Amino acid sequence: MEFLNKIELKGVVGRAEVNSFNNSQVCNFSVVTEYSTIDKERNAIIETSWFNVSAWAGRDTIADLYTIQKGAWVRVVGRLRVRKYTTQTGEERSAMDVIAGRVELLKKDDEASTMQPQRD
Repeated sequence: MEFLNKIELKGVVGRAEVNSFNNSQVCNFSVVTEYSTIDKERNAIIETSWFNVSAWAGRDTIADLYTIQKGAWVRVVGRLRVRKYTTQTGEERSAMDVIAGRVELLKKDDEASTMQPQRD
């Protein structure tokens, strides 16, 4: 049996910044997604999730990391990484990040130009 660690996101970029690290460039950005269900009273419940994404230059991510900007629609395929850290008060915490293997910018006139929540 093979191991699998894969995530695919389609959403809107929140913040985005390009940094240099060990002579490589990385674009750290956030992506917001929505998921909706209907409760027993037939009211829509929308769950909004934010994901932190890292896309490294030189991989199959995207040709120009500077094209990833706030408000852009993107499709991200990558893997999840758990990061552990200690706060200034000494509290141990963990966070999940997405390490992008591929980032695709979606066009405004694409069918994905408006958020289409998934439904159960």
